[in-house]
Amino acid sequence: MAAFLSRLGRFSFRRRRLVALLWVVLLVGTGVLAGRAPAAPPNDFSMPGTEAQQAYDLLEQSFPELNADGATARVVFRAEDGRVTDAGPRRAIGETVRALGDDPRVARVTDPFATRSVSEDGSTAYAQVSYGVPASELAEESRTALRRTVEQAASPELSVEVGGNAVDARAAGHSSEAVGLAVAAVVLVLTFGSLLAAGLPLLTAVLGVGIGALAIRVLAEPLGLGSTTTSLAVMIGLAVGIDYALFVVSRYRAELARGRGREDAAAHAVGTAGSAVVFAGLTVVIALAGLAVVGIPLLTQMGLAAAGTVVIAVLIAVTLIPALLGLCGRRIGPARPRRKGPGRQAVGVRWAQFVVRRPVAVLLAGAALLGVVALPAASLETGLPGDDSKPASTTQRRAYDMIAEGFGPGYNGPLTVVVQTGGDGDAEQAARRVARQIDGREDVAAVGQPRLSASGDTAVLSVVPAASPSSTETADLVHALRGPALAEDGDTRVLVTGTTAMNADVSQKLSDALIPYLGLVVGLAFVLLIAVFRSLLVPLKAALGFLLSVLAGLGAVVAVFQWGRLGSVLGVTEPGPIVSIMPIFMVGVVFGLAMDYEVFLVTRMREAYVHGQSPKDSVVSGFEHSARVVTAAAVIMISVFAAFLGSEEQILKTVGFGLAAAVLFDAFVVRMTLVPAVLALLGRRAWSMPGRLDRLVPDLDVEGARLESGPRAATAEVSGADAVGLTAGPGR
Repeated sequence: MAAFLSRLGRFSFRRRRLVALLWVVLLVGTGVLAGRAPAAPPNDFSMPGTEAQQAYDLLEQSFPELNADGATARVVFRAEDGRVTDAGPRRAIGETVRALGDDPRVARVTDPFATRSVSEDGSTAYAQVSYGVPASELAEESRTALRRTVEQAASPELSVEVGGNAVDARAAGHSSEAVGLAVAAVVLVLTFGSLLAAGLPLLTAVLGVGIGALAIRVLAEPLGLGSTTTSLAVMIGLAVGIDYALFVVSRYRAELARGRGREDAAAHAVGTAGSAVVFAGLTVVIALAGLAVVGIPLLTQMGLAAAGTVVIAVLIAVTLIPALLGLCGRRIGPARPRRKGPGRQAVGVRWAQFVVRRPVAVLLAGAALLGVVALPAASLETGLPGDDSKPASTTQRRAYDMIAEGFGPGYNGPLTVVVQTGGDGDAEQAARRVARQIDGREDVAAVGQPRLSASGDTAVLSVVPAASPSSTETADLVHALRGPALAEDGDTRVLVTGTTAMNADVSQKLSDALIPYLGLVVGLAFVLLIAVFRSLLVPLKAALGFLLSVLAGLGAVVAVFQWGRLGSVLGVTEPGPIVSIMPIFMVGVVFGLAMDYEVFLVTRMREAYVHGQSPKDSVVSGFEHSARVVTAAAVIMISVFAAFLGSEEQILKTVGFGLAAAVLFDAFVVRMTLVPAVLALLGRRAWSMPGRLDRLVPDLDVEGARLESGPRAATAEVSGADAVGLTAGPGR
């Protein structure tokens, strides 16, 4: 592997103008195609194989006139002084309903007074707006008209707000990415001590993310990629793109400092640091692409799109980086030795020496710290994002609160019960029987009248829970309605759908998929790491460390976003259940990123051990030559993720914080504290492998040992202690 990548790096260095031109052409080409592509659709929260989705599909077949997949909006009116039935407010509501119906894309608008959608105290009413097209196809003119009508209807006497998927979610802009890039720039300048050397990782990361985002835009309509997909791909693409380029550029400058020529230094950097980048990137791709096994479209889209940006980041690191290094020439010089006082060692070396001297105490302290942080994860509650998760400043959230205050919390999330009969069964009679059974429950606020399909074999009715949509009481109601009691005979089929029902199904689906997903991803990565490290205990240690990191990350997410701890500091105004897909998505992403630091840091330790150092000395050597750059990479990745706390989308805010916290714990507690402690305790056993397995596993030469024996080795003698050294400077 190292020899192949070294040749690729040498080719890119020699043909630098051609390679750089090809990447620019790729960027321009995807940009042209993206400019002609339609806008990305909203997120697809469909859940194939669940009962809620089966009921939804049955509604589309039996009640096409309802247009179940059409965009909807709920316009809520509240009289500030008096009742909505008074002459003034009633006249204003009527005019608003007529104005809402003027849009040709509106299929139906309900009159609150005709449908009795008025609260008992007369203070609140709502009108339901149904569009003839899905939210993904709703024109911007319709969204603008909806907002304008609501704004014009408001007055000191009548408050008017609107919620639903027809309301345009205003984009938050690119401030999050800008903040992450600004922090990354500062860290890179401090690491390299050179503006030009620091600019290369930023430039290539932005280029890679640009190509990835434009490609997603091109594929959005044919593949149904949701609007959140691009943001998450940008988040991960920026982080790994900067990190991967950082390692290659650092190694290049270190090789220059050791006396190699520029072409040889570029080739050697790609052969050694590039090998680590390839295998680290491969673990990330495995973890992200593996999300497809869960069977949730949104999760699959996020994983595959982010995996694509990681692939681009790897390709840029091993091709474009050496080409740009060639174009920069002498303007990027060798790394400068760090100035230290007499007899003083680098911080990384002193920390490693401390850990290997007290491995048991450090191991127990680190594990205890992560265990305490992970405790809140035991109280994890999940749900799908709704208007209740939006900031209180949005019209969607204000509409949600007005409905809850005027009618009751359950009106914000009514359940839809579908009754289907087979053979000669009477669907209407069966539905009325089901409605009577449901109406007698204490946890039900109201039951609507059944509506019969044209075929006569299916009926649908609305059930309003007494509790809020995200409450455990409503979840228990869903399970109760799905019990066998409602279907008294074998020919009657009762299905329950709605947001709360979908939440329950998603939770079950994710729970069922977690073990197969972990088995697939961890199994493939374990096999890969056995080949990289030629060890069984090192990959096992890496997997166990990952579990600690992800549990601590989930614990931090629950404490902040569910419990509201430090919410005012971190911009979390509405604590509540965690987005359902967050835990398993976080497992996939954190596993891939955790293996990044495992490969970068432990590969250097293994190389030192192979070249004759003792197990404890090899740990210290690994820190001496890689801790500074790994620290910089982790700080950059944490900054990029944490910057998404400024997003207005709850999914991005939660994922950004969760990934930042998990990377923080993994890089600084697990990889730089627990890993050296465990390796010091294991000693030579860490680097051993059964003889038979050793013969079966291919020698990937990730450390680039074969490069040292090549014909160019004489031009730049490299000591065994420096053969991998992903470092920004020589011999620290």
